[in-house]
Amino acid sequence: MGIMVFREVIELESIWVKGIDIPRRESLQGDINTDVVVIGGGLAGILTAYHLKRNGIDCIVLEASRIGSGQTKNTTAKITIQHELKYSQLIENFGEEKALQYANANRRAIDEYFEIAERESIDCMLEKKSAYLYSRKESDRLEQELLAAKKLGISAEITNKTAFPFVIRGALKFDNQAQFHPLMFLKGISQGINIYENTMVLSIEDDKVITDNGTVTAERVVVATHYPFINVPGYYFMRMHQERSYVIALENAAELDGVYYGIEEGEPSLRNSGSLLLVGGGAHRTGENSAGGKYENLRKTAQKFFPAGREVANWSAQDCMTIDSVPYIGQFSSSTPNLFVATGFGKWGMTTSMVSAIVITDLLLGKPHPYEIFSPQRFKPSVSAKSLMDETAHAVKGLSSGIFNIPDAKLSDIPNGHGGLIEHDGEKVGVYKDGNGEVFTVSTRCTHLGCQLEWNPDELSWDCPCHGSRFDYRGDVIDNPAMKCLHEKK
Repeated sequence: MGIMVFREVIELESIWVKGIDIPRRESLQGDINTDVVVIGGGLAGILTAYHLKRNGIDCIVLEASRIGSGQTKNTTAKITIQHELKYSQLIENFGEEKALQYANANRRAIDEYFEIAERESIDCMLEKKSAYLYSRKESDRLEQELLAAKKLGISAEITNKTAFPFVIRGALKFDNQAQFHPLMFLKGISQGINIYENTMVLSIEDDKVITDNGTVTAERVVVATHYPFINVPGYYFMRMHQERSYVIALENAAELDGVYYGIEEGEPSLRNSGSLLLVGGGAHRTGENSAGGKYENLRKTAQKFFPAGREVANWSAQDCMTIDSVPYIGQFSSSTPNLFVATGFGKWGMTTSMVSAIVITDLLLGKPHPYEIFSPQRFKPSVSAKSLMDETAHAVKGLSSGIFNIPDAKLSDIPNGHGGLIEHDGEKVGVYKDGNGEVFTVSTRCTHLGCQLEWNPDELSWDCPCHGSRFDYRGDVIDNPAMKCLHEKK
């Protein structure tokens, strides 16, 4: 394997983090009891707790770090029912009834954001925006999606009128969608919720959630950790993979009239936040970015279309992708009636966080909900079989690479500021050298299920191509499902 060149270590931070001060919460100390415990303090978990509290259910939230410190702070914060070319796909795979369930759930989610913001007096830059799917090459798929939307009663239209500095073949426009500041919203709804930060969940044993600071006994448990850390039952690691995408924020760039998503590979997503233009793209399966260059590609796009723009921030996100492109929201497995899950949100985590809070709250209250499409127990071979085989193939490849492939590179081949896989004393290790030549070595086996990690030069991280766990160059966990850090090689 060649050695990838990249920059010195820098801090990558989203614009949402800047200037926001969310009060810190104490960690759990000892053993407690509650009706419901929510594991995960991102937007999905906090919204679930918020809804449960409003319905009189005693609930606590356990967060391994700080609330909002995971995927919530890395979003582009669009709230929309328009999820790529979703509805033509849903009608084909699930039929019109289930597709309508999906549309109605997300439509309800948008309304709920505005209702909560008004009820709680939350100033979070929440505003209505039109959402556009655009293409510079063709319009046939946009027309197909328009027909699907109309079948489901969704108001949409094809237009060529945009604020783009480039020509498009067409755009599918959905009115009355939204955008917001996710951490300002999270700060507002988290007030009054019983949250324990810096409390790592180690395991779930019947009605007991075991943490590093004590045990929570609860009648029901909700896993809202982005990617479930429990392998069995549920087997979510066989039914999902994770993808990364990248964002740069520009000042002195274009002022657009909505949120935009390109349907062709390589086309950026675009939206404004105040005076800034967010340019996103570069999606790839986690663990498959050995060549790097994702941020540079976005910068080239920005320079081409917005030459006056100046980059002021850059960051990245991680998305859970299910084998049928529909989130898993509901009972964790058929054998765990008191365990629930919210995962697989794809690239639409803000809208789906609200959907999951609504669905899980209804389930815990024993209320019927009309959103069966999200059931984690669904499986349609015609839709999911090929994707399931692909996920299995990725896992086999990752495991076999870790066992059989010994790299040719040596420690001396690694220049300062670079990282890669090397052979050292007959073993495969991961190495990063900082700008001063200090060496950081780690095991190359993911602590989740043992797949071989790959170096991500864009983020100076070790990423798992099997299930998406990520570790920094020191070996500390960045993204789950892995829960243990890499063991440093001496």
